[in-house]
Amino acid sequence: MKETISHSPGWYIKKRFMKNKLAVFGMGFIILCVIISILGYLILPDGSPNSNEMCLQLNMIHPMSSVKVLKIRKNKEIESSGFFNKMFFGSENPYTIVPINDYQFNGDSLIADVYTGLKDKKLSRVYSLPEIIYPLDDNNTINLNENNLSFQTVDGKILSASVDELKKEIIEKNISKKTFIFGTDEFGRDLFSRLLLGTRISLFVGLIAVIISLFLGITLGSMAGFFRGKVDSAIMWLTNVVWSIPTLLLVIAINLALGKELWVVFVAVGLTMWVDVARLARGQIFVVREMEFVEAGRALGFHNFRIITKHVLPNIMGPLIVITASNFASAILLEAGLSFLGMGVQPPMPSWGGMIKEYYGYIIFGDVYLAMIPGCAIILLVLAFNFVGNGLRDALDVKM
Repeated sequence: MKETISHSPGWYIKKRFMKNKLAVFGMGFIILCVIISILGYLILPDGSPNSNEMCLQLNMIHPMSSVKVLKIRKNKEIESSGFFNKMFFGSENPYTIVPINDYQFNGDSLIADVYTGLKDKKLSRVYSLPEIIYPLDDNNTINLNENNLSFQTVDGKILSASVDELKKEIIEKNISKKTFIFGTDEFGRDLFSRLLLGTRISLFVGLIAVIISLFLGITLGSMAGFFRGKVDSAIMWLTNVVWSIPTLLLVIAINLALGKELWVVFVAVGLTMWVDVARLARGQIFVVREMEFVEAGRALGFHNFRIITKHVLPNIMGPLIVITASNFASAILLEAGLSFLGMGVQPPMPSWGGMIKEYYGYIIFGDVYLAMIPGCAIILLVLAFNFVGNGLRDALDVKM
């Protein structure tokens, strides 16, 4: 006789979820965005704070364009950032990026044909070899002795190197080709870096908003559904008042009252999304509170708080997980809308809604990609959360 293998309920939920290809795609895309958000500046082509390194000669470079660049060492000491500090806050680039068409060496100097972005305008600049590689003192005098150069750095050290060694190092480390995957904006900033960094803002807003909405919604909804009576009437009156106010209008009002700080965006979005959670929790608890295990808890003398947290809430988590995914998507859209209106994340910090606001005017000039790329990113992330929400709804439905 064939033995029947029993599995846990979680195994069957996972199996049903994995059968939904769109839900799996959505989960994979969300995981990818989470990884990008965590690693942050470590994986960005432009690792400067807010990916805000400007190079005006490279403004409006089209996607997948490559430009030869010369890296000139800044004449100041750049403190090295720790691993986690660089991951979350970025670090200043120790080099100034100079786009060039071509270059040639002339004795102890390098003559660069600077890229200006204009076909009929040429510009040449001469750099001494040490100033390309080392941070030199402003009053430094470079001395040439036969084939050796001696110079003083900003920290007072006097160094010496041969001209041939400096040329070799410049060719290997200071001259390279830079490719802009999504092009650049009007200030010459790398659009790809700013787009990836905007992922962090969208996910953080969604996460904080969902945590706030779950805390308030579950707390108030549990009290209303479990105690009923006057408690239910008071909480439902509050939810109906909040429900009657347009969500975007309420977010703007909170934003204006508390200011335009980044944390205000998180709180404002979260404070407008708890109503759905509260109404759902209340309705589910209405059913669960009449079941035998709740009566058994009362008979055993358990406190109401223990009955709600240990016995009632675990039995209604399925619907709450589904609405959490939906609220995540709604929070991302709200943040994008606020940033587009200038009420959300403030420049130079990149956010997808703010990028659309900055670049939508270029649509009439044919540079549609500037606004379309962050718009597509919003669509993909919102769809991903909706796909996951639908997949969880079907997976948690025992009738499926």
